[in-house]
Amino acid sequence: MEKGTREWFLRFVKGMFIGSGFILPGVSGGALAAIFGIYERIISFLAHITKDFKENVRFFLPIGLGGVTGVFLLSFGVSFLLGTYEVMIMWFFVGCIVGTVPALWKEAGREGRSNRDIMILIGSFVAGYLFLWQGSSLFSEVQQNFWTWLIAGGLIGLGMIVPGLSPSNFLIYMGMYKAMSDGIKELNFSVIVPIGIGGIVTVLGLSKIMDYIFSKAYAQLFHFILGIVFASTVMIIPTDYAGFTGMNYVASFLLLLAGIALGAWMSRLEEKYK
Repeated sequence: MEKGTREWFLRFVKGMFIGSGFILPGVSGGALAAIFGIYERIISFLAHITKDFKENVRFFLPIGLGGVTGVFLLSFGVSFLLGTYEVMIMWFFVGCIVGTVPALWKEAGREGRSNRDIMILIGSFVAGYLFLWQGSSLFSEVQQNFWTWLIAGGLIGLGMIVPGLSPSNFLIYMGMYKAMSDGIKELNFSVIVPIGIGGIVTVLGLSKIMDYIFSKAYAQLFHFILGIVFASTVMIIPTDYAGFTGMNYVASFLLLLAGIALGAWMSRLEEKYK
């Protein structure tokens, strides 16, 4: 496979993983973008759309196509997989994140690492964990209409801008998650259109703010992101093993290892072609 084709396919696969963060509970599209080394470039592009426009469009086209593909494919399989093999699937995603932690740690310290940065990491981990842990009490069942789907889109966009924030978690708390998956699967535009509008408005509105913070406090922001990533990873570790057999435990362990291997492989490829 030629280098250009290989790079295009790599970005397409990354896009599929990032897209999964918009529909899989406990997984953050922004965190996955940070893990795969493209979060900062996404924010910079969105904050300065006219700068190097053609080059950025060529770079992000496979990522966008992969993201859309990931969302639609997962909308068909997510209910079945999480309903039947939830524990094992979540261990796979834990593994994917664990496998990329060394690369993310290296990226966070690219411009140096101080004691203050470590304290920011610890603080964001604790705050993120407590927020996600108590999140279920912040929301109740809501009626599904254009405006609530607009809010859902805003949460999804926020999950892109704020790494570690899993929008699907909040949609589950609001009782909208299954309806969202069904709407995407059935191409229900009364669901898809307001979600798209809410997501785009949120991303474009906040990208300049994040880009400014990166330019002024790169190490501090990235260590903050790293703490949130750690917190969200801890939160998706399965705790309910009712009905599990020995084979289920073995399968979960193997999927964890497969996820670690995949995450490490993706990190190595990113470093090679960065």
